[in-house]
Amino acid sequence: MADKAAADWKKTACVLCGSNCGVLVQLGGRDGREIVRVRGDKAHPGTKGYTCNKALQLNYYQSAKGRLTSPLRRRDDGSFEEIDWATAISEIAEKFIAIRDELGGDKIVYYGGGGQGNHLGGGYSPPLRRALGSRYRGNALAQEKTGLSWVFDRMVGGFYHGDFEHCETALLVGKNPWHSNGFPRARVVLRQLAKDPNRKLIVIDPRVTETAELADIHLRVQPGRDAWLLAAILGQLVQADLIDHAWLAAHAQGHEEVIDALSTIPVAQYAAFAGIEMPQIEEVADILGRTNSLSVLEDLGIEMAPNSTVNSYHCILLFLLTGNFAKAGAVNLPAQLVTIFTPDRISESRDERGHETGYKTTPVTQSRIISGLIPCNLLPDEIITDHPDRFRAMLIESANPVHSLADAKRMREALATLDLVVVIDVAMTETAKAADYVLPASSQYEKPEMTFFNFEFPENCAQLRAPLMPPLPGTLSEPEIHARLLEAIDPFNASELEPLRAAAQDGLEAYAMAYGAAAKANPKINHYGAYILYRTLGPSLATGMSEGAALLGVAQMFAATETASLARAGFEGTPMQAGNKLFEALLAAQSGLVFSIDAPEDSFRRNRLAGGTVNLHLPEMLDKVRELDDYAAAETTAEFPLVLAAGERRSYTANTVVRDPAWAKSNNALTLAVNPTDAASLGINDGGTARLTTVRDSVEVVVELDKRMLPGTISLPNGFGLSYPDAQGNEVVTGISPNELTAVEDRDDFAYTPWHKFVLARLETP
Repeated sequence: MADKAAADWKKTACVLCGSNCGVLVQLGGRDGREIVRVRGDKAHPGTKGYTCNKALQLNYYQSAKGRLTSPLRRRDDGSFEEIDWATAISEIAEKFIAIRDELGGDKIVYYGGGGQGNHLGGGYSPPLRRALGSRYRGNALAQEKTGLSWVFDRMVGGFYHGDFEHCETALLVGKNPWHSNGFPRARVVLRQLAKDPNRKLIVIDPRVTETAELADIHLRVQPGRDAWLLAAILGQLVQADLIDHAWLAAHAQGHEEVIDALSTIPVAQYAAFAGIEMPQIEEVADILGRTNSLSVLEDLGIEMAPNSTVNSYHCILLFLLTGNFAKAGAVNLPAQLVTIFTPDRISESRDERGHETGYKTTPVTQSRIISGLIPCNLLPDEIITDHPDRFRAMLIESANPVHSLADAKRMREALATLDLVVVIDVAMTETAKAADYVLPASSQYEKPEMTFFNFEFPENCAQLRAPLMPPLPGTLSEPEIHARLLEAIDPFNASELEPLRAAAQDGLEAYAMAYGAAAKANPKINHYGAYILYRTLGPSLATGMSEGAALLGVAQMFAATETASLARAGFEGTPMQAGNKLFEALLAAQSGLVFSIDAPEDSFRRNRLAGGTVNLHLPEMLDKVRELDDYAAAETTAEFPLVLAAGERRSYTANTVVRDPAWAKSNNALTLAVNPTDAASLGINDGGTARLTTVRDSVEVVVELDKRMLPGTISLPNGFGLSYPDAQGNEVVTGISPNELTAVEDRDDFAYTPWHKFVLARLETP
């Protein structure tokens, strides 16, 4: 009986945040397609059985009402009609071809490509985009992380991550891992940090978050003034001579200019402007300067706020000036199977200020493209115009920009302006309602899937999840959708692929040799690599695992550059042999596997900057640091005296992959959090209603009094304002969609990231 009970548990992962904790699930309910029980998977090498409460609610995603089961086409009257797959593929391909041939493939934008747990499907989009000549792409990272990406590419040569499990000091800036994770086993690690007298947890956040309640030091910064606070800490580090001169001399460049600039920071004045007492600045700087290992993690609290790019610059300076890079327990560059950040090309061309010139820009607004991503909140400005190079069509995959991007009304207007909008998704999202065609995808648990959030160090993990159940009838996986569209646009002759299909039956080495020969004879093979792997290698894999075929290319490329890291993880041999072993292990290891084991010096090797040294001097950012002397902070006004954080993580909020409001087991998931003092001045009681107004819209909200809110600040949860069928099948919207309230013009002046955490607002009795 025990063996039978164990066999009933299937291995998979949670998809409600980027940590993707390994879980075990039991299936049941109607047709055995419901997830009826969830528990942590102790065999998972990264999360070791840990989950937060959100994973227990996975069935609200998998068994949601309103799943799409047929392609949909918009009628002239705006309604939708069901059509068969052949018709949908043929019509969509024909319309994309017409736009490509008449206007140019660069007028077709690809947006999305995956969410918190479904990156694999998006990896099959490049062949289709190449066939269309589509040059521009975007996703939600460009409203969060592109400022960070711009600075880390130029400072440490790649994506960095801290080792919070082993660090002596943890600094969290605009981040609440208690609800949003950010590293494995977040709540366990936070408690360990809090309980250990030899370790320090420092939190910078206006709100007394659950993480801040555990902190040794909480710097309760005034909203929008993080740049002054961080500059004050940096100035104190330099002026108190708490920086690591020897480490900088050995491993850094550009530090002299930065140290010189920080030596003149008026620390006390900046601290006061940020709302922090000077003794706290001195204490934090002393801890950071003397700690044996420091890990730093920033997040949306500063990345979706004023001065977001310079805030990211400051955070990296904190660990570089103190020598906490490429060091055990500190910040390192992890080995990544697939980087979610395209390495940014660093232009050699400079103007008289030393600022980069000649970088890629968008066609209409000439806005900076970072990490290969167009600034998504400027999409409407690239569409709603008479400019000859305006975007004319979009392919949107596993993304909901109408709901997730600033200024939802303007995004809807932009989509209505396009000649063609095609959406691939599991449900009729707010974006799908604005599409010309909607293609129903299988859920994340009905096909092989994985995440590329592989950020850990020194051991890094990956998990290819096998399907828990067959695809819902009428749906297709994203790789299959991309493949069918490609075949309708630029088909292969059967004879071109048959040798590869035959070779796949003889093993990976025979397949690799056949692939190399075929690619040499026919360049089109490499041009459409992921498609080729899916159609030729995929059928030879275990039943239901065809979509995992593209990982062979991923594994081989990883092995070519990370042979030693792979070998330490047990994947030895030539790069080809090690890559094949890794691919086979990914297919077999249902609980995931450790694919890389590193030493701190590997961070220097992965650093893409010349000589592997770190660089502290970014003229664009250092100029902005100097401009802080103007004290030109974003300010509230008489009309809008409050600062709204539009989209806060709470116990029962996550991303919008869960549309069923019943998954929220607390009203806290829907309320507007208000400091009691502010509520009292307005005559609003706990549980009462109020009218929330911004420059964009006005909505009625239910108020929850929360003394952890800083006076003058309010917050709405993320993940709500979604439509969902009620018992009668009528679409009902529950909660507030934060981006009905945000304005696209409120954004960072460098990376264009929106100020979702700094929305000017007022609150009134209804």
